[in-house]
Amino acid sequence: MALFVKLFVGTAQALLFALELCMLVRAILSWFPLQEDNPILLFVAMVTEPIVAPIRALFERMGWFRNIPIDVSFFVAYILLSVVSTVIGIFA
Repeated sequence: MALFVKLFVGTAQALLFALELCMLVRAILSWFPLQEDNPILLFVAMVTEPIVAPIRALFERMGWFRNIPIDVSFFVAYILLSVVSTVIGIFA
């Protein structure tokens, strides 16, 4: 049973790390003038948007951060992923 828990936790942390890495790549790529049909950009957006979209929708519904030129929901999603990864590591 302990082996199963360690395997599950390791897999979950690896997936969360991959998501964090994709979010970091997406943030860095946003600084460069790339075409919208760039395959790397499309892949990274496809992977990260399901994480960011609910937070963005919540902020829009609540009326938060409307006049800010940066996407705060992206930062919040990244921080939440980091917190979840840390909590999984602590309780494993």
